[in-house]
Amino acid sequence: MVGIYIGSTTGYSGKNLLAMSLGLKFRNSGFNVGYMKPVGAVPHMDGNRPGDADAAFIQEVLGLEQDPGKVTPVLVTRDFTIKAFTEDLGDLKPSIVESYEELSQDKDVMIIGGSGSFLSSGNYCGVSGPDVASALGAKTILVDRYSKELKYDYVLRVQKDLGDDFLGVVFNDVPEHYMDELKSLLIPFLEKKGVKVLGVIPRDPLMGAIKVSDLAERLFGKIISAHTKADRVVENFLIGTMQVENFITHFRRHKNSAVIVGGDRADVQLVALEGNCPCLILTGNLYPNDIILTRSEVLEIPVIVVRDDTYSVAKKMEAIQESYKLRDMIKINHGASLVNSELDYDYIFEKLEL
Repeated sequence: MVGIYIGSTTGYSGKNLLAMSLGLKFRNSGFNVGYMKPVGAVPHMDGNRPGDADAAFIQEVLGLEQDPGKVTPVLVTRDFTIKAFTEDLGDLKPSIVESYEELSQDKDVMIIGGSGSFLSSGNYCGVSGPDVASALGAKTILVDRYSKELKYDYVLRVQKDLGDDFLGVVFNDVPEHYMDELKSLLIPFLEKKGVKVLGVIPRDPLMGAIKVSDLAERLFGKIISAHTKADRVVENFLIGTMQVENFITHFRRHKNSAVIVGGDRADVQLVALEGNCPCLILTGNLYPNDIILTRSEVLEIPVIVVRDDTYSVAKKMEAIQESYKLRDMIKINHGASLVNSELDYDYIFEKLEL
């Protein structure tokens, strides 16, 4: 039996997607696959049993039914954190190892989901990524999501600390404009330093897409029209504060983008509706006029009204896109297909002796 620990340079980098993709790939290759997330930070109740929400969802995707307390033996709640700061929690790793040994019985491969940042998260209570991976004797795959740059110094530090127990890195959500530099400069540099780049996952609009209904909830907004189309999908967003002529030029280049605009800008609102944007987000708690509401209903384009100003909503949209969790099977299957088409499975299977 082999264990693969999925860590990342920061939170919300794609650990869950990689865990699901690997699990499905191994399962479809005929291996008996298990899963655990030793340290959970998203408390969730399964009936009367506490566990981690991410772990519960990944178990469902992989067709597993295990005790959530075993899958996530260390659950970070507010009470846990207060206790960690005020008392001695003792060594938490033995309980993790005990659960791992139980869950891994009769398994060929165990997928181990990390939490937060591999090197730093969990240090305060002795369950950082390196602590847990070492205790379980697992090999580590690191995920690094592009955010203005890739964190090559972090990757090199992991390589230095783990040595042969570091399987390699997966670069995720890489935009097209960065691909040439990555492939011609960074990958050769890292591989010269002994870091195996297992795959490069390109940025895909669908992976960051969010339903209008979910968007309204996250923005603390209210859908005021075309309620039956709240399942429409938003891939990106565009700010409509410019003059309408300039807005038209930008809008044509940003299809499937929600338009964030002040509630008093009927000119921009009408252009966005007639251009079939997936939804309008009106800021400042200002409601649109009757013409806009009527066109919204006729064209079946939802309108969301939010209290915040346009700049604040735009910043929230960026944060939502970066942290939106995979819960839609269409996106999961699409994401798994993306990952599996880019990952060097021959290398992974060889190194794991599978």
